[in-house]
Amino acid sequence: MPSSAVRTFTDPDDYAASIRATSAEMTVTARGQFSAKLIRIDLHRLWTQRFFDNLARLAHSAAVSGRATFSFRTQPGPSLLWGGAEMLPTNIVRHGEGASTFQRSSGSARWGAMSLPLADAAAVGETLAGCDLMPPRSTTLITPSPSAMARLQRLHAAAAQLAEDAPEVIAHPEAARGLEQALIEALVDCLREGARYEDRSTLRHHAAILRRFRKAVKENPEQPLYIPELCTAIGVSDRTLRVCCQEQLGMSPKRYLLLRRMHLARQALRDGSPGATTVTEIATQYGFWQFGRFAGAYRSLFGEAPSTTLHRAHE
Repeated sequence: MPSSAVRTFTDPDDYAASIRATSAEMTVTARGQFSAKLIRIDLHRLWTQRFFDNLARLAHSAAVSGRATFSFRTQPGPSLLWGGAEMLPTNIVRHGEGASTFQRSSGSARWGAMSLPLADAAAVGETLAGCDLMPPRSTTLITPSPSAMARLQRLHAAAAQLAEDAPEVIAHPEAARGLEQALIEALVDCLREGARYEDRSTLRHHAAILRRFRKAVKENPEQPLYIPELCTAIGVSDRTLRVCCQEQLGMSPKRYLLLRRMHLARQALRDGSPGATTVTEIATQYGFWQFGRFAGAYRSLFGEAPSTTLHRAHE
């Protein structure tokens, strides 16, 4: 049954958990009060989403298997990179099936996504001008013709407006079928022969190093990690790791590890009970031994004191 939903968020973890067709983990990298908006539209076969978030952040996502997924910017804005490559209003990201990668924004970001089940993607691609809609071996950027890209963006915006102003239209099966067909045809026009595919071999190599880096980090979530040990574990030099992190994360590996521990501490504070745990216990659990500096950095990043997070979660 076709449906739509419009949701707003002030918590990046709740926002990441609500994104359809992917498993996402978000790390805010800028100070301020986070806010986000997600518009989700599920048609008969096509899932479409539209996103807005206001702060610079890193998002690590792993696309779900079984769907062909495409992403694109819905409006110009601050730098938005996917796997180290600039995501422009003029291009589309074709995600490899089950691909795992980082998306990085330098400020407020507006973007959208569409996905089809693999069987439908194959059938649609074969029916409409022999266009291949199946996921590539690795995530790829393509640049469609300007007119095709503009049409897709207009239709995607119109669908989002319906979800906000007239969700009953989307819920009507025949209206949803017509909207779905128009969106699919617009996407196919963007992917037809003539679209320019960008060579990303170096970025793919760096992304593979980052996947090993992230795997090593995730295997030790509560243990302070040191760069020499990580370099040995993933088989790269310190310089190579720094280059890859700067390219794909926009920061040094040391800075990323610090922010990740800060976000893990925040999750623990949200899940903790004021009567059973303390801020000090959670801070030391994640390697923060200078409590005054931890509290100051925490307030700067999340806009509230650690103790406020701990108590607010159970109000």
